[in-house]
Amino acid sequence: MSPRAVIRGTGHYLPERVVENSWFEDRIDTSDEWIRTRTGIERRHFAAEGETTSQMAIEAAKAALERAGLAADQIDAIIVATSTPDLTFPSVATMVQAGLGMTRGFAFDVQAVCAGFVFALANADGLIRSGQAERVLVIGAETFSRLMDWEDRGTCVLFGDGAGAVVLEAAAGERGILSTDLNSDGNYRDILYVDGGVSTTGTAGKLRMQGNVLFRHAVEKLAETAHRAIDKAGLTPGDIDWLVPHQANARIIAATAQRMNLPMDKVVLTVADHGNTSAASIPLALSVADRDGKLNAGDVVVTEAIGGGLSWGAVVLRW
Repeated sequence: MSPRAVIRGTGHYLPERVVENSWFEDRIDTSDEWIRTRTGIERRHFAAEGETTSQMAIEAAKAALERAGLAADQIDAIIVATSTPDLTFPSVATMVQAGLGMTRGFAFDVQAVCAGFVFALANADGLIRSGQAERVLVIGAETFSRLMDWEDRGTCVLFGDGAGAVVLEAAAGERGILSTDLNSDGNYRDILYVDGGVSTTGTAGKLRMQGNVLFRHAVEKLAETAHRAIDKAGLTPGDIDWLVPHQANARIIAATAQRMNLPMDKVVLTVADHGNTSAASIPLALSVADRDGKLNAGDVVVTEAIGGGLSWGAVVLRW
């Protein structure tokens, strides 16, 4: 039996600047009540001027390595999930590799927008199961504040910046990643996209979203992918101890949990304090829950996310 990818350590980093909902009231036609009611978001963190995705990723990685009791050169591979890299190339992952002083192994980025961390976990799981790597550092890091149209009240209030990381290690036994389920459909690209790029405008562009349409797709697709991943693991929803969803919108999370027949006291929620941090949201939530003592050895955890593409997926793991 091939080894499983077990989470040995978690870590996260949030920029110092905290932006309350009230900050937007003087800038656009919105209110704290409007934002809270529709999204569940109360505040978010914005990166400081000059603070980059790679810098945040490095800090989250250091925290995860410390938690795991490992040095950077004990890691075989780094995978960074991000849609907001420092540069067009090289990858953020190689910048993290250098920033950690890691002199061996390999590093690369994964781009699946808000579903990026789930896709990165699945890739790391494959590397470990195939024997290509024994220890993989998986990071989600974003500076979405740099993609905002500050006149679009439907999007600019939603997103925040931050980074989260996990250290995966090959191990025998019952713990670790049990199953993954990945999906995408490029026919829905216009629901959520950024209107810039290297081969089109030559600019980074701004985020565009059809919120109501995306909401319907999110609830349906997140519940479906979670159920498929649970089935692949040979489990039932009743076996789930924790749902750690992509933290995009509290209403989406509640509706998805309802479709999975999970009570909200089994759902890890950080959206109120972080906003939507895209690929960083799941590892941020995992790290916060880990430090709060919510996750115990043997707990069955489901993570799921949906993002631009559309791309969506789920991972089931035993803590």
